[in-house]
Amino acid sequence: MDSEQSGGMLPVERRAASSLAGIFSLRMLGLFMLLPVLSLYAESFEQATPMLMGIALGIYGLTQALFQIPFGMLSDRWGRKRVIALGLVIFALGSVVAALATTIEWIIIGRAIQGAGAIAAAAMALLADLTREEFRTRAMAVFGMSIGFSFMAAIILGPILNGWIGVSGIFWVTALLALLGLVVLFRVVPTPAHSHMHHDAETDPAQFREVLRDGQLLRLDFGIFALHLILTAIFVVIPVGLRDAGLLPDDHWMVYLGVMVIAVGIMVPMIIIAEKRGKMKEVFSFAIVLVALSQFGLWQLSDSMWGIIGMLVLFFGGFNLLEATLPSLIAKIAPVDKKGTAMGVYSSSQFLGAFLGGIVGGGVLSWSGGEEMGVVFLVTGIIAIFWLLLALSMKRPQTVKTRLVRTAEIDEVQAILLAKKYQAVAGVTEAVVIAEDRVAYLKIDEKSLDQEQLESIVQQSEA
Repeated sequence: MDSEQSGGMLPVERRAASSLAGIFSLRMLGLFMLLPVLSLYAESFEQATPMLMGIALGIYGLTQALFQIPFGMLSDRWGRKRVIALGLVIFALGSVVAALATTIEWIIIGRAIQGAGAIAAAAMALLADLTREEFRTRAMAVFGMSIGFSFMAAIILGPILNGWIGVSGIFWVTALLALLGLVVLFRVVPTPAHSHMHHDAETDPAQFREVLRDGQLLRLDFGIFALHLILTAIFVVIPVGLRDAGLLPDDHWMVYLGVMVIAVGIMVPMIIIAEKRGKMKEVFSFAIVLVALSQFGLWQLSDSMWGIIGMLVLFFGGFNLLEATLPSLIAKIAPVDKKGTAMGVYSSSQFLGAFLGGIVGGGVLSWSGGEEMGVVFLVTGIIAIFWLLLALSMKRPQTVKTRLVRTAEIDEVQAILLAKKYQAVAGVTEAVVIAEDRVAYLKIDEKSLDQEQLESIVQQSEA
């Protein structure tokens, strides 16, 4: 390998990763800041019902799930930056509609338009265009971590901004963030010399059948679906519960700040145990247990401020841990050349979960007459238990890492032969070479890897 490759990411790759992560984080910040405040705001509308409140909270997930894969495919033909810009404009438009809304129905319409500005797939494809194969996993990690930090910041900032400028003001801020994203897109994000399909980052419709028939992947898809269903459902009632327990809405941010700090303290050592000691399944199952316990705890303690706070610590401890481990499990379990498609299905499942979470939260609250918040937590607790049973039946994932290696221009026959060479290396558990991509997709067990033999084949394949 040349010195540039061995020296780490190039400046243009670092700029691409950080700027695209920034754009997507700004968008997610705008979406998630509404989570801890929207249900209280919706109460101010005369015609608002618990069901409409739940729909307003989760409707963005439906449109996001519907549009994200088509937008990613459109970016292959129309251009990455054009599609991302279109998505940001749509998101800004939805924010303006919601900011000007005078009825709960128009809030719902605005939130639906926000979700339709689905840029995740196009942004990941652009990131793949701008990074070399051997550093793409690192760039994707930067992207993923930024989303996690954006979520935590949004939960804390939402109540603060609500106290200063109100929910309509937050919608105006989200519109401005989307416009700021446009500036970053065209002034900071590099423009790739050329774009093409990347099987590690993009969805290939031809692979849907195989991915959707994989029982292990479906367990993970259900997992992220259930996690975001629970998240959205409980935020239909959590802000109301904190207020009714005696905490002023303007002070809710203090609860979320403390909860997030403790939750991160739970997450970090558990991730180290999962990755370094090969205990991924145990840690994953433990996180689901935390989520389930938090829901049954909230069921019993929803009229106590300290009870709610304690159970939120458990919930977000499990939630943050699951948000970190689920994508890692997808990468370990998905066929190495179908990771992009597996991640596309996974992301769509996440957003559908958010949508149905609003329906479940609002629907159960309506069914109980709008007075029994605890019933919502009982339902989400049962969902968490069902998820735990599925997770316990999951096969133990291999302790492998994905590596992408560039190849010279080769035909299909040469690609098959090269894959067999890689597969013969000790420690390479899976190898697929796609001539069209000019990339070898490898899964590697670093503990048993014959590094010298692998590097020899890498040098030959790049020649």
